[in-house]
Amino acid sequence: MKKAMCSVLLLSSILILSQESIKKDTIDETKTAEIQEVILKTQRKKQFADKSVYTFDKEALEKARYAKDLLRTLPELQLNPVTNTLASTKGGTTLFLINGIEATDMQIRSVPPGEVVKVEYYDIPPARWATRADVVVNLITRSTETGYVFGTDVSTALNTGFVNGSAYAGYTKGKNNLGLEYSINLRDYDNRKVHSIYDYQLDNAHFRTDENKRDHFGYTFQNLALRYTRVVPDQYSFQTKLNMDIFTSFIKGSGQSVFTKDNTVEDHTMLKNGSSDYVTPTLDLYFSKNIGKKDELSINVVGSHFTTNTKEFAKEWVTSSGDPVFDNDMNLKAKQTGFVGELAHTHDFEAGKLSSGYRISNTSISNDLQNLAGFSQYSVNYLEQYFYTEFSGKLDQFTYRIGAGLTNIHNKSAENTFDEWSFTPKLILGYQLKANQSLRFTSSYKPRSPWSAALSSNVVQMAPNIVQKGNPFLKSQQTLANNLIYSFNNKHFDFNANAFYRYIRRTINQLYVSDGIFGGYALTYENAKSSQQYGIQLTGSYKPFGSDLLVIKAVISPSSETVRTSNGALIKNDYIGNNFVLSSEYKSFNLEYQLNIPVYTLSGAFLSTNENQNHIFLSYKHKDWTFSTGMYWIGMPSEYKTKSLPESLVNYSRENQIMNNKSMFVLGFSYDFSKGKKTDLQKKLNNSTAPAATF
Repeated sequence: MKKAMCSVLLLSSILILSQESIKKDTIDETKTAEIQEVILKTQRKKQFADKSVYTFDKEALEKARYAKDLLRTLPELQLNPVTNTLASTKGGTTLFLINGIEATDMQIRSVPPGEVVKVEYYDIPPARWATRADVVVNLITRSTETGYVFGTDVSTALNTGFVNGSAYAGYTKGKNNLGLEYSINLRDYDNRKVHSIYDYQLDNAHFRTDENKRDHFGYTFQNLALRYTRVVPDQYSFQTKLNMDIFTSFIKGSGQSVFTKDNTVEDHTMLKNGSSDYVTPTLDLYFSKNIGKKDELSINVVGSHFTTNTKEFAKEWVTSSGDPVFDNDMNLKAKQTGFVGELAHTHDFEAGKLSSGYRISNTSISNDLQNLAGFSQYSVNYLEQYFYTEFSGKLDQFTYRIGAGLTNIHNKSAENTFDEWSFTPKLILGYQLKANQSLRFTSSYKPRSPWSAALSSNVVQMAPNIVQKGNPFLKSQQTLANNLIYSFNNKHFDFNANAFYRYIRRTINQLYVSDGIFGGYALTYENAKSSQQYGIQLTGSYKPFGSDLLVIKAVISPSSETVRTSNGALIKNDYIGNNFVLSSEYKSFNLEYQLNIPVYTLSGAFLSTNENQNHIFLSYKHKDWTFSTGMYWIGMPSEYKTKSLPESLVNYSRENQIMNNKSMFVLGFSYDFSKGKKTDLQKKLNNSTAPAATF
């Protein structure tokens, strides 16, 4: 009888507690942590209005060498084997973060797989990064109380100058972390072939230049970084980073040209030598402070100062007589100072999150220039300010993000000052159709400042009667972008269909114009009236066996683009963008094949192809070692083509082939080691970040 009474009392207690939970419709912090843990283990992908959240099972964590391997498995990210960096298959700029702080490729490598909680993939970046990137990838990690990581990665071609190398080390003790990184990318190609044609009418005569050049070119890019981080959970984060970029490049070329004026034909000889170098020290300071339980304040300050030296000597002469056609001797010494400051604040409401901030960036360049126009000294200054605020929330099956920004662009050159304020709104609406299907709509408006080369006053001789120069009077271009995105995912498919439309006002457009100063024609920039692009982009991955044994990634994007030039001419181009990746992972082996069919896209008054891909590479992992081999550009050199449009004053075409990397065979190895002691603190970090995966 006592046993029966105890059973009844126990059952009643459980029922009462259950009823209380239902009435309250709330859960305490302990239960929240338990539910989040279940979600992290059973839900590999969860789709939100502006991002996808990925988690990884035990098998994936054990197979990966470092966090970068986990990111490679995302449907819309792929490894560029040539640069050994990750990027979005959709193109554009990809920004990587670790726990909300901007991170380098090397930092991602230094994160052991076991410390990865989840990955937030923003195909619609938050307002804070919306003007800087097209895709944002945020790696959420645990932390280690005591531990260290170090590793190295080297790959090189056997028959040409191609080296990618890197090394990193990190040590964590308590709340402090110290990191050191070094990387080098070296290219030394002595067999690049360039065929160019300039065909035009000038002063009632027909001119044609047919050039065949061969050059030896290369560059060495090195990066050295020292980083200190201190994280006090639920209180503050601080990071100071000293970064050094070291760059040198050279070109030594010669060739022959057939110059035709009406019925007169001359054989010309050409020579072109050039070099460029800079050393860029950068100090990056970041501080983030939790104010209570609902507010966070972040400050980021970045500063740099460096000098760029650029030299170019090009000449052309009549082969038979030695008479000069042109001499182009250009020397540029540019002293550049850059500053970026940002203040960001977030507040959590019951209905959602409010994010606000202000960023200012300023670049000042002092130029000492010797070129065709003689010697000049002038300064330019590019200032941009960005105020933003946005609110994100959820209502039943709807998720939304509403933002508003104000952007000021103030560019000052020796000839002109441009100052403009632009209102930059953004709207994101999402609706969950089913557990694995969603529909999203986005609309945004933002300006883009002309880049320094487009604004430059520099003049360079390209061919007889042809020069190239910038336009200091350019204005910013402004883009209205709309997207309707359908997403679907299950064990086998991860698929996105994006119907897009972009309208750009005052498009920055490159074209040939008559040149009254030097005679002939100048390739320069203008603000066209407008341009637009529309189409549908299909992206995703397919796993026939529901595992990484076979993965097919693809991007197919039928698109149409038009430009309305300043004189009213309409330029149109249709193309089907594409990219394909086939990969297989079996035990310790990983095989990947990448292929694309290059297409012509509009680039000012030209149609240009994207870089061709036909790469295969294989890797084998043994404990902390990974050995790799591959062949890039199988059966073909890397190739880049450009041709002018019928509307152009100069009929121009160029075909550039780097013969050195045709069927380039590469060998490499990497060593990655990590050792650390996990603490209860990591679990708290894990629990505190998990709510973002379910909101």
